[in-house]
Amino acid sequence: MSEQAFTENDWRRLLISLGEDPDRTGLVDTPSRVQKAWKHWTSGYAQDPAELLKAFEDGAEEYNELIVVRNIPVYSHCEHHLAPFFGKAIIGYVPNGKIVGLSKLTRLVDCFAKRLQVQERLTIQIANALMTHLEPKAVGVVVRCRHMCMESRGIRTPGEETVTSSMLGELQPNLGMRTEFLALARED
Repeated sequence: MSEQAFTENDWRRLLISLGEDPDRTGLVDTPSRVQKAWKHWTSGYAQDPAELLKAFEDGAEEYNELIVVRNIPVYSHCEHHLAPFFGKAIIGYVPNGKIVGLSKLTRLVDCFAKRLQVQERLTIQIANALMTHLEPKAVGVVVRCRHMCMESRGIRTPGEETVTSSMLGELQPNLGMRTEFLALARED
């Protein structure tokens, strides 16, 4: 463990600084639970997107239409307040001779979401990783999230949704393909 690692004792100190008694029955195990939770919530730093995106060439060589996966869960934490943001991602791509297992797209979103983030960077990281490691003809990513930093503090606007998108490859100049992707990405 590095000298800079945040420990259970640090979580106890946080509870004390809030005016709580960390030895109170309901809080005795909280530092340990919070330590484990943050390890999980930031486990994306230990993941390599290249390892997640092992491609198949079998069966993909003739497929040249959009593949779209919708409703991929997004759970992340804002790097500005460490507050949660959550929602759904839609990923689409046009293969260029290689495809990836559909569950790998969910794992890719999770890899980047389990880091301290801003939604704009999260969206771009997902799209760039797909372009780099899968080398498709086109990639589209749309992320829709609610941000607790806006809903529970500050402006306090419950239910607002932030939508970000990234279109790479043929989705940039090809208006027809872009329109098709956005139609498939639209919520019913």
